[in-house]
Amino acid sequence: MYKLNLNRCIIALSIGLAIAGCKVPSVVTPTAKLTVPGAYDKARDTTNMSAMPWRSFFKDQNLVDLIDTALKNNQELMITLQEIEIAKNDIRVKKGDLLPHVGIGAGLGVEKVGRYTSQGAGDASTEIVPGKAMPDPLMDYSLAIHANWEVDIWKKLRNSKKAAISRYLSTVEGKNFVVTNLIAEVADSYYELLAQDNQLEIVKQNIALQKNALEIVKVQKEAARATELAVQKFQAEVLTSKSMEFEILQKIKETENRINFLLGRYPQEIKRDKGNFLSLLPSAVHSGIPSQLLANRPDIKQAELELTAAKLDVKVARAEFYPSLDISAAIGLQAFKPSYFLKFPESVLYSLAGDIAGPLINRNAIKAEFLSANARQLQAMYNYERTILNAYLEVSNQLSKISNLEKGYGLKSQQVEALDRSIVVSNDLFKSARVNYFEVLMTQRDALESKLELIETKKEQLNAVVHFYRDLGGGWQ
Repeated sequence: MYKLNLNRCIIALSIGLAIAGCKVPSVVTPTAKLTVPGAYDKARDTTNMSAMPWRSFFKDQNLVDLIDTALKNNQELMITLQEIEIAKNDIRVKKGDLLPHVGIGAGLGVEKVGRYTSQGAGDASTEIVPGKAMPDPLMDYSLAIHANWEVDIWKKLRNSKKAAISRYLSTVEGKNFVVTNLIAEVADSYYELLAQDNQLEIVKQNIALQKNALEIVKVQKEAARATELAVQKFQAEVLTSKSMEFEILQKIKETENRINFLLGRYPQEIKRDKGNFLSLLPSAVHSGIPSQLLANRPDIKQAELELTAAKLDVKVARAEFYPSLDISAAIGLQAFKPSYFLKFPESVLYSLAGDIAGPLINRNAIKAEFLSANARQLQAMYNYERTILNAYLEVSNQLSKISNLEKGYGLKSQQVEALDRSIVVSNDLFKSARVNYFEVLMTQRDALESKLELIETKKEQLNAVVHFYRDLGGGWQ
């Protein structure tokens, strides 16, 4: 009996496959066409600084402590960690689909049928035991274990599980990408804060210099060697610098709060060494070769895993065109009276059934889902190519920026030295009435601007190296 039913199932399955297989769309397997160049600007040194742990990359202990706190408390990172947990649980769901779904259930019911029906007439003429008729109304007590299993003959469920695993791994890489960006953002803000501290100190020094010049011009006015116009011009310059001082103080407060936000805490002072900013030296850069980006950049690995998952989704969608085989079974006890539960084998119930079903007529929804899965697969491929291209261009840009900033910093340093000397010369000439007050003011203003620009260039130098380290894929190890 069971052997005959199994043969029928196999025959029906073969017929269903033959009918469905004729109309199943073919899978388009995309392949990335973008090839990574062999080197950055013809340099083929394989030494890659991204392999350096971030604790070794950053030498400032205050910055290291800030990054440590950010990695423990940053809310965006915590959200990403929960996405990993969600993806991990999705794997458990897909694994569960491969196994039979087993449950236990208990039932209680009552049934009263009409006397003049086939069931009512049959019950009235039936005796449970000699001399004892069927009860009316009829109670029904049951306790049974039920099982249902979809046989994964087309690997639909296994491919679905593999896709879930790939997405879980992609969320891990997404977390690593958040870590690299978080570290770079904390370092950016920290160096910006140091630059603002030094700019504030330069402005204060300039205010003292301007006040000294103001006193000189006041004395010259009393000696009839200068006019009230000169006094007012110098006074205005002092007020402008004091206004700039408060603007920088506000920027310092905002930068401190930005760092505190990244660290997931309420406003407090950021511990730092405010001196010797211009003496900080950027780390030496080693780019390696572009192909190393594929293994080091978390966003590239994430895009690759998403592409793998999308390809598996297409296979899952294609399997929906094929017939599915479901097996269901149940075993338990059933009686109209609880005391009969333990009477074996009379109270035992069991069932076993196999169903084969496949879409034959209305398959538009399945076809639409397959086409959507195929489109998402192509999207994932283009995103993978775009991520690789973006990574290469980011590294190339930072290499060029580091080189140009180094040259520009040297020239700006010479400019600051020249303007410092010109301030001394202009003051001496002004005291001897050989230059007017306007030239002194312009010299002081130019010197201030050049010093602020020099600090800004130093900050850009330090941040460029941090960005280069991040763009190579460093920081998440």
